[in-house]
Amino acid sequence: MKKVLRYLADLLTLTRLILAIVLFVLAVTGGSANTAFIVFTLALITDMFDGTCAKKWPFPKNATPKYRKYAAQFDMVSDVLLAGAQVLFLLLRVSTVGGIIAISFYVICILLELVLYGKFFGHPDNCTEWSLTKRNFPVAKKIVLLRRFGYTICIGAVNAGILFATDWPMAAKIGGFIFGCSLYVFTFFFLRQRRKNVSRDAVDIEEKLSKKSRS
Repeated sequence: MKKVLRYLADLLTLTRLILAIVLFVLAVTGGSANTAFIVFTLALITDMFDGTCAKKWPFPKNATPKYRKYAAQFDMVSDVLLAGAQVLFLLLRVSTVGGIIAISFYVICILLELVLYGKFFGHPDNCTEWSLTKRNFPVAKKIVLLRRFGYTICIGAVNAGILFATDWPMAAKIGGFIFGCSLYVFTFFFLRQRRKNVSRDAVDIEEKLSKKSRS
């Protein structure tokens, strides 16, 4: 059973990628907000648990599938596609103004990636020498956490906009909104682990920089 569970994280990520594609199709073909909200909520749940599953049921080093070498990139692509599909649906099917605002925020996030890591889709452990992470990590760390918090709020706001565009009874909309808020509360507490990861990266970077300065 444990051997099977090792593939659960990858299955969740693959499911998110498929759901992102479905959401794109709904946005382009004029799908209903009812379906879009359900699709995105399911995708969000996979995003919340795939990392946890990967840590809980890891592959042994001598038995890790070759494709897992690109697991982080695959996960990131799935996240980007999902966010893009969500905003596209908002822009085309719900609110043009809301879509433009969300797109503007994501553009800012992309530019911050370039400043923080010196590259798009970067990370503290593979950033360039001229990046803010290398030049002033304490400031970069604060920006990373603020960006993650803002990113989470933006996703929730867009999904709430799609929710209230459905033709469900108001009681169902309010219930869905409360359920969504509960997921984001969980995500907020889950981000504590991500904050620890950022701190760990800071220690690694500081150690590397100190070794370079000594050499």
